[in-house]
Amino acid sequence: MESYLLLECSSGMVWKVADTILKIKGVKMAQVVTGNYDVIAYAEFSNIDELTNIIQKVQALKGVQKTQTAVAMPKQSI
Repeated sequence: MESYLLLECSSGMVWKVADTILKIKGVKMAQVVTGNYDVIAYAEFSNIDELTNIIQKVQALKGVQKTQTAVAMPKQSI
C-alpha cells in the first residue's frame, strides 16, 4: 500500500524535516514544496499498523506542526 504525507513545518525547519523523515522505515521520498504544505513525503507499507507507526514517528519529529495523510487507492479492474 502507498500513502502521501502532507506536512506543515515550523519556519526554518523544512529542509531538516525533509532530510530526517527519509530515515523512517517505509518513507521512500520527501520533497520540500510550495503551497499549503511545506513537505510532501511518499511512504509504502503493508498494513494499517505500519502506516500508524510511520505517522507517529513523523508527528514526533522536531519542526513538524501538522500532518495530513492521503492513502492511495489501488486501481480496481472493471
